[in-house]
Amino acid sequence: MASVKNSSKGSKGQSGQVRIIGGQWRSRKLPVHDVEGLRPTTDRVKETVFNWLAPYVVDADCLDLFAGSGGLSFEALSRYAQSALLLEKDRTAAKQLCQNLALLKCTNADVVNSDSLTFLAKTATKKFSLVFIDPPFRKNLLEQSCQLLEQNDWLTDDAIIYLEMESELAQVNLPPNWQCLREKNAGQVTYSVWQRQIPENS
Repeated sequence: MASVKNSSKGSKGQSGQVRIIGGQWRSRKLPVHDVEGLRPTTDRVKETVFNWLAPYVVDADCLDLFAGSGGLSFEALSRYAQSALLLEKDRTAAKQLCQNLALLKCTNADVVNSDSLTFLAKTATKKFSLVFIDPPFRKNLLEQSCQLLEQNDWLTDDAIIYLEMESELAQVNLPPNWQCLREKNAGQVTYSVWQRQIPENS
């Protein structure tokens, strides 16, 4: 069973649910706490994204950098990802993630109550084949996260990376060996799927 590690102060209150839209837990609804900056991926976007990710999810080792509601990881686990590590800085949200994993009787996922940039700054202890990066908007977290993933060897050779960002970001400095597979806009959000290529100097 997942357990919260480390500590950070979180806000209180509960606001709504996240729904799993496919796989073994299809249509299950899970509670989500009202946490500042929490912006769950909409069902419409999630359905499109997981259609894109269908060839890569089964047996994937997933890393969810700004887990929030956990909607992306829960969806991947429902569709038979091998494992998931969910990073969430807010302690209240991290506790809810653990509770929701318990509700699902999910034993192949862990929650770490940690700042994602701090976590990624250390040398990798595991390589991940599928990474979700959906940070709070306007905090300048996306580029740093991507660079740290590459620099500290957190990714498998052909890892798939999902990015969700504010559409106003016209230019994002991503590792040069990442190739964009799919991209789409939905209102103020741009979401895309990238695949890592082995760097030429490896």
